Amino acid sequence: MGKVYTAATVSLDGFIAGPDESGFDRLFRWYGNGDVEVPSANPDVQFRLTKENAGVFVPMIENTGALVVGRRLFDFTNGWGGRHPLGRHVVVLTHSVPEGWAERGENFTFVGDGIESAVATAREIAGGRDVGVNGGTIASQCLEARLLDEIWVALAPVLLGAGRPYFDELRNAPLDLEGPLTVLDAKDVTHLRYRVRYP
Repeated sequence: MGKVYTAATVSLDGFIAGPDESGFDRLFRWYGNGDVEVPSANPDVQFRLTKENAGVFVPMIENTGALVVGRRLFDFTNGWGGRHPLGRHVVVLTHSVPEGWAERGENFTFVGDGIESAVATAREIAGGRDVGVNGGTIASQCLEARLLDEIWVALAPVLLGAGRPYFDELRNAPLDLEGPLTVLDAKDVTHLRYRVRYP
């Protein structure tokens, strides 16, 4: 069975988004600062990575079988135009199915009965591959439910000052992490990977 991980690009002061959903141009510079073209399932999203960044990003995509996201991200991206850029099935944790969407379609499944059910659904869809969960509220819920195996941080050299933290108001903190298991310095980002150690 694959692992459950969260991966996010994070500012040096711990934010995955700045005030009023800003700062993405600074956080995601590494998605477009290289010569290696990485295909996207969404024609509106293009990745041009350095060789080092592609060496982290491409295996992550290949090993991931499904994603879990929250309703806020789904709405903010407008459902990525119908298909996530990584080309993986997305399980959306939400209280209600958005208007115009089926409860379970080709690219999205909407789950309303908690994070455990969302992750279990994603594991089934992933078929033994890894499950990626987005940062913020979803990652925090996974930690609290003891479902998260690893935390991947793409540390961007920027200070946003305020915004949405990677993890917020964890009820079971402090939690010790094992690692870093890997460290890779690349252009505009440092990639770190940790294993969660539950008490």
